[in-house]
Order: sequence, then structure tokens, then C-alpha cells
Amino acid sequence: MHTLLKTWKQSGKITLTLLLFILLYLPAGQVIAQPPPPPPSHGGSSNQNAGNGAPIGGGLFILLGLGAAYGARKAYLSQKETLED
Repeated sequence: MHTLLKTWKQSGKITLTLLLFILLYLPAGQVIAQPPPPPPSHGGSSNQNAGNGAPIGGGLFILLGLGAAYGARKAYLSQKETLED
């Protein structure tokens, strides 16, 4: 009786693992799928693809400013520590 219960528990774990695999892995293909590319635009320049106009300048300047502020703070704290010693 003990071995039957042990076998039943093991088969239950296998069934649960298989069920979780099916429920979590199979829908992942639908989540990762991308929409089809947009049709080519014929207005404007012929060598420019549609969707290439994303501006990155604003974010770039914010990151550069934050990096400069961080470096200035580190330099200030280093100089302050040197003067205290």
C-alpha cells in the first residue's frame, strides 16, 4: 500500500509539472510574436524606411547630464575626503 501511494504522489507531481509546462510555455509563442512590418511609404525620400524617425536626442541629453552630475558629485566627495584627512 505504501509503494502505491508513493507511485501515485510521483505521478501527480509529473502530471502537475506537465500541466504547468503546457500552461506557461505554449502561450509564450503568441506573446513574443511581432506584428507585420508596415507597408513602404512612397512619400518623401525613397531611401528612408517607414518608422525611422524616432528621436533619441532628448533622452541622450538627459543621460549625459545625469552622468556629468554623478561624476561631479563623486569628484566633490573625493576632494572633500582628501581635505578632511
